[in-house]
This record gives sequence, C-alpha cells and structure tokens, in this order.
Amino acid sequence: MGFSMVWVIDLLIHLAGLRPHTVALDDDTTVHCWISSSLLLPSSAIRSKEKKAKPLLLIHGFRPRGTWQWSRQVWPLAARFDLVVPDLLFFGGSTTRSPIRSEAFQAAAIARLLDVLGIGPPHRASVSVAGTSYGGFVAYHVARALGPEWVERVVIASSDVLKGPDDDRALLERAGGARSIDELLLPRTTADLRRLARLAVYRLPRFVPEFIFRDMLRNLFSDNLEEKLELIKESP
Repeated sequence: MGFSMVWVIDLLIHLAGLRPHTVALDDDTTVHCWISSSLLLPSSAIRSKEKKAKPLLLIHGFRPRGTWQWSRQVWPLAARFDLVVPDLLFFGGSTTRSPIRSEAFQAAAIARLLDVLGIGPPHRASVSVAGTSYGGFVAYHVARALGPEWVERVVIASSDVLKGPDDDRALLERAGGARSIDELLLPRTTADLRRLARLAVYRLPRFVPEFIFRDMLRNLFSDNLEEKLELIKESP
C-alpha cells in the first residue's frame, strides 16, 4: 500500500485513544464514528473508575469526515474527555437511504447513535456538544432534540446564522474561479481541491505535492457528491 494522508490521520487518531466504530441505526441508516476506547466498556466498568471523563460530542462541518475536521483538537481533548467523533450522513462511512437532507435529520441520527452506544443518561453522565460550521447547526438540533437532561453544554463555532447571498458572493470572490458554493465545497479535480485548501486551511504550506491532493480527492472527496449537493441546498 502506498503513502496515504488518510492512513496517517487515522493512525494519529488511533494513538490518541479513539477507535473506529460503525452502528446500524436501522435498515436505512448507518453511522460511522471514532470514539474513546473507554466508551466501549460496559457501563458497570465506567462506574467503577475513580475518575470519570465527561463525554464530548464533536460534530464536523463540510469536511470529508469528522476526524479530519477535528484532527488537531482530538489529542488535547482526549486527555480530559471521552470523545465521540461521528461522520455526518454522506460523509466518511455514514450513509442513509432516507430522502431527508435536513440538519434536524442529521441530528436525529446522532442522537440515536448516542443512545445505542449507551452515552448519556441514564447510562453515563450528560454529554457536551461542539459543532463547527455546518456542524454547528446540527449541534443546535442535537441539543434541542435531547434536551438539558442529556446535554450539559453546547459550543457552536463558525456557523454563520445570518449568512446571505452577499456573503456567498464575497466568499466566491475570495476563492477565485469557483462559480458557485457547491462547486467550491465539492472539488472534482486537484485544482479545485487546491483552491478550497487555500481558502480553508490556516497557514497552508507553500508547496503541497500533487500526489497528496490526488490521494485526498480519491479517498475523501469523491463519494456521495449528489447527496452532498442536496445537503448544501438544504442548509441555511
């Protein structure tokens, strides 16, 4: 197997103490996530620990998968929290046959995931939720669906609730070359991906080899394009 940034990121997440886990919520919907290994223990084992870490749910934005959005935060947060990092539907390993594309439906799937995993009352302590960008809207719906008994704190970051057409036009001007938001967010060529990276990555290295972008495009950005386009159309 050749070098792959996907493999490298997964290895780093694994070394931070998280493990991949896939849950079939029903016949139509499957959610993939990375979770702290302690959350795979029975509830009785968790209760026997002298120090219980609080569960923290991290919801990604329009990145290809949860661990890529939160790769820099997982290590410091894993030292203090039991982490749950799901892939939203149509990202990473999460899929559904449902035609619904709303943030509320994404949130309902995550809420069911937590219940199946036994995370939150009455099994464990209440969970805190953090979402960024598109994931911030999902985080809001998760908190609203589960209520204060389940959700202790909510962090919503970089979710522009007042975004309008003028903001989209300004973003496209900054990006340069993209004709629409979906063309910007759903790269189909390495040139498209380089443009998105220049806009989205803080301090992007001046030189990134072409094979890195080819690997990312093939393994992270090429799946479920039509469904992701529908998500963009449904999002605020």
